Amino acid sequence: MYEFSTLGWVRHVCFHPFEGFEDLRWKKKGSLKLSFIIVVMLFIAMVANDRMVGFAFNTNTVKVFNVVPLVVQSIVYFATWVIGNWCICTLLDGEGTLKKICIYSAYALVPYILCSYISVILSNFLILEEQIWVSAFSYLGLGWSVVLMISAMKAVHQYSIPKTIIAIVLTLVAMLLILFLAVLLLSLFQQVYVFIYTIYTEISYRIRG
Repeated sequence: MYEFSTLGWVRHVCFHPFEGFEDLRWKKKGSLKLSFIIVVMLFIAMVANDRMVGFAFNTNTVKVFNVVPLVVQSIVYFATWVIGNWCICTLLDGEGTLKKICIYSAYALVPYILCSYISVILSNFLILEEQIWVSAFSYLGLGWSVVLMISAMKAVHQYSIPKTIIAIVLTLVAMLLILFLAVLLLSLFQQVYVFIYTIYTEISYRIRG
């Protein structure tokens, strides 16, 4: 059985997607701290892809930088994925804990993150006619991470491939439900805040009057 450093395990699962996560599970390895760092790197990759893409490839017409959508697309989506997958796979007799799902999912995102950085760097040196290289790295990272994610969920829950695919689809549905409920709650809290602030303002005017 293999013995690696913390970063060595990340490299191992990335280059051996079908056995790497099984080895990771068998050896009970994986760093929660490193998984948090990977998620932060995902956020930075989102920022770089939004603000640092070469001029010829930049289709972003919004001049004002807004960090909120990027936080949602990286950190919030990742947290929702982990929670949704844990909820669904608990019902489907999955063996993965919330911690393991977080670690394995973060490790699976590494190719996507690295290829995103490479695409941003290339976009600042290539001309528009060479866009195929920028797109190639983007799709390579995405496809690689999808394969890793399927392998990660299969290993962490000890599912078969068909059951893993079903669990992932149900997790995506769960994510939509969680995000929908979160938006409803935020809207409700906003309305309550406006209502309380309106009452406070009205009382203040009457006291002063």
